[in-house]
Amino acid sequence: MRIVNGILCVLFVAFVLVQYNDPDWWFWMPVYAVPAAWAGVAFFRPAQLARPVAAAGLGLSLLGALAGTAWLWPTEAGFWQRDVWWQSEAAREGMGMMIVAAGLAVTAIAGFLGRGRDTPAPQGENSRLST
Repeated sequence: MRIVNGILCVLFVAFVLVQYNDPDWWFWMPVYAVPAAWAGVAFFRPAQLARPVAAAGLGLSLLGALAGTAWLWPTEAGFWQRDVWWQSEAAREGMGMMIVAAGLAVTAIAGFLGRGRDTPAPQGENSRLST
């Protein structure tokens, strides 16, 4: 899963970079940067996802992406077909938010599966105080 998140990080950074000529880049650059950052954490520092604050942040990001997906869901019939999304900005934006939600879901699954790994076992009674 670590390699998958590394690939996702690179892909979402590329998505951020290609938004430079988008009229609403100010919205989409941060939208794509969020999963890039979480996938980067999952790749470079996977143990951090087990921390409560990080897990809550990732969960909130995923909930936000799911809400955005519901909000931007394309209304065009066959929006996944090239002829439709090639012509419809709304279909492209809805599909972009779906990609963000899917990427965050993969990272969240990796964090959930990796919970407890890469963390040392407690060492005695006062181990909580020493960490």
